[in-house]
Amino acid sequence: MADQGERLKLYEALELRAELEARIKAVRDCLPEVRKNRDRFYSLREDGNRRPSPDFDPAAARERLKRLELRRRKLNTAIQQANFQHRVEHDGEPMTLSEALEARKRLNESIGELHAQLVASAWQRVIYKEDRDIVEENEVSYAECSERLEAARLAFRSLNRGLRAASFGVTVDFRDG
Repeated sequence: MADQGERLKLYEALELRAELEARIKAVRDCLPEVRKNRDRFYSLREDGNRRPSPDFDPAAARERLKRLELRRRKLNTAIQQANFQHRVEHDGEPMTLSEALEARKRLNESIGELHAQLVASAWQRVIYKEDRDIVEENEVSYAECSERLEAARLAFRSLNRGLRAASFGVTVDFRDG
């Protein structure tokens, strides 16, 4: 991990963002107003009243939450700027990291759709009617579906490797400290 005060690599910034999210959730879940809202949704309520532990100060927790949320917001802005400023190549075309992330998301969705299509194309529907079989042909052949799925998987792998390499080479304008 980067030393305090040093600019972060993109992968470090992403790790830090996940850590900040976990810290924010932990502090927020301890606040009395969140606890009351949470209790409304649960049918099993605890008996008796509750009060803050001697070493827990709700006002200090709210202040810490504000600082953590501000830090996360600044980190998100720095990550977004890096995503728009840096480029990777995919299918011979340079694109910003932001575009590449969208492309990866679309490819992943496409892989799911092609998987479902492959499973469906593995079997033909047979209707038995008056001592003969009527076979409904699949819209796309199993072999064609398999090839398209494999091509999508290879494209996803290639794009993902480019994004991972960028995450180790790109620095984010954010100092951890």
